[in-house]
Amino acid sequence: MSDQIILNLMMLSPLVLHLIGLTIAIMVDPYVSRKHRGILLVITELILSLVLQGQLDYNLKLHANIQQRVVVDTYGYIMRPIVLALFFHVSNDKSRNTVPVWILVGINTIVFLVSAFTGIAFSITPQNTFQRGPLGYTCHIISIVLLFALLFQTIREKSRDGVSGSFIPTMNVLLVVGSIFADYHFGRLDTPVSFLTIAMCSAAVFYYVWLHLRFVREHEEDLRAQQRIRIMISQIQPHFMFNTLSTIQALCRIDPEKAFETTEKFGTYLRNNIESLNKSELIPLRKELEHTKIYADIEMIRFPRIRVEYYIEDEDFNLPTLTIQPLVENAIRHGVRGRNDGRVIVATRKVDGFHEVMIRDNGKGFNAENIDELEASHIGLRNVRDRIESMCDGEMEIESYPDRGTTITLAIPE
Repeated sequence: MSDQIILNLMMLSPLVLHLIGLTIAIMVDPYVSRKHRGILLVITELILSLVLQGQLDYNLKLHANIQQRVVVDTYGYIMRPIVLALFFHVSNDKSRNTVPVWILVGINTIVFLVSAFTGIAFSITPQNTFQRGPLGYTCHIISIVLLFALLFQTIREKSRDGVSGSFIPTMNVLLVVGSIFADYHFGRLDTPVSFLTIAMCSAAVFYYVWLHLRFVREHEEDLRAQQRIRIMISQIQPHFMFNTLSTIQALCRIDPEKAFETTEKFGTYLRNNIESLNKSELIPLRKELEHTKIYADIEMIRFPRIRVEYYIEDEDFNLPTLTIQPLVENAIRHGVRGRNDGRVIVATRKVDGFHEVMIRDNGKGFNAENIDELEASHIGLRNVRDRIESMCDGEMEIESYPDRGTTITLAIPE
């Protein structure tokens, strides 16, 4: 008997420690939402109670306590469909079609509560043996229906999460189905833990990992959205808007046709900046150059001594939106605006497996040793560098010398 007790403890201890560790992880995870954290905690504690229920049922079987065994077994049959229903909630973000799920759970609960007094689902004989009643497979049938609903939900969510995103929920469904088959095929072995309890414990861990990965991805998407907002705000500078409108106002008196053309370009410039909020993917170089040229044309109207020239040898590649334009704006604002012959060159070429974009000016230059300290005064340099590195696996190099000008080179792998 002592060997059997040791064996039981060896089976129970890993599951209990597993669930305690999962509880702690769920509570401290900053990525899982409050709603899903609450559901996962309930699932974990219910599975822990089922582990303890199995041990208690095993002890009562040995000590022939019939009434207590009826109560303990009733609890187990009621709780298992509830756990499956909660798994359904975890995989269903919008909580659609959950009323039928809980109706099935309610039917199962009523059947086994009534069975505790009537034996319609199961009974414990005076010899302390389990005897199944006419509705004895209610829990199994309802669990299978819930599993199919869970599998259907997983397939429906596949279009949003992709194949990899639906792998863990699908695996959990198959795991639970396999455990039900194993319990039915092998019968209840002389152990306090069923295959289904072990499968539910593993499924809880896998669902937690799945949710964690999903919320990390959503968090990163939120960060990218915030970054795009910061980019737009940094590009639509109040002084540029005010000065452009002042230029248009002056042109209305001396050159109405030029004023009309400038107004049209300014409207296109603003529209392109706003549209960039909805573009998290890379865009063709051609689109970025179009936006850059619109900005540069407006600046050259305001400052006739400035010239922006383009030498495009390579244009068959993509890059993040608002990449070249802020660098040209930086070159104009902080480099060539005070020059009598200010010149900014935008050039592209293919070099050693890289698409190279170069923005060069003959302005006053600056100290480029610490780019992070330049962010406040030089528009978007760090922002452009970070997006080139994260979205293209590329690099940005800055060479600048006082009174000689600045060269910024972007290297994007083919």
